[in-house]
Amino acid sequence: MNLTYVALTAGALLSTSVMAQNTQEIIQRDVNQEKRIEQGLKSGELTTKEAAKLERDESRVDKMESKALSDGKLSNAEKRRIEQEQNKVSKEIYREKHDAQTADPNSTSSKRMQADVQRNVNQQERIEQGGAIRTAHQPRSGQPGAGAGPRRSQGGQSRRERAHQRG
Repeated sequence: MNLTYVALTAGALLSTSVMAQNTQEIIQRDVNQEKRIEQGLKSGELTTKEAAKLERDESRVDKMESKALSDGKLSNAEKRRIEQEQNKVSKEIYREKHDAQTADPNSTSSKRMQADVQRNVNQQERIEQGGAIRTAHQPRSGQPGAGAGPRRSQGGQSRRERAHQRG
């Protein structure tokens, strides 16, 4: 019985570890692609219009990732679809950076776009470094134990409700 429990626990930990590694790889790739867009803006290889389209593409991939991870698991099929989309965006970044269009990297619109992309890079790096990866044993927001919603006392009222009743 104890041996079975140990084996199941080890299997669960390995599974969680593999999922975290897969997720880390996906996030790192997001960071790298965001940096490529930023570098293209700074060098003038990307126009603000091209960068905006690439950012929308990246955002679409981010939404796919969030949806795939919403159940706390990343299936092989989900991982494969995300990687295919990341490959498409990567090729699009390459094409846009190497086409004939150039831009002034010091223009106001380019500087604004560079700041937006840098913000996205910073956010992706924080996700990669931090505990933003939820494992299967952690509750999602909105579930008991996740701290969602107002705190309630034994009477079932939040602080705001009690303060409102007082006057």
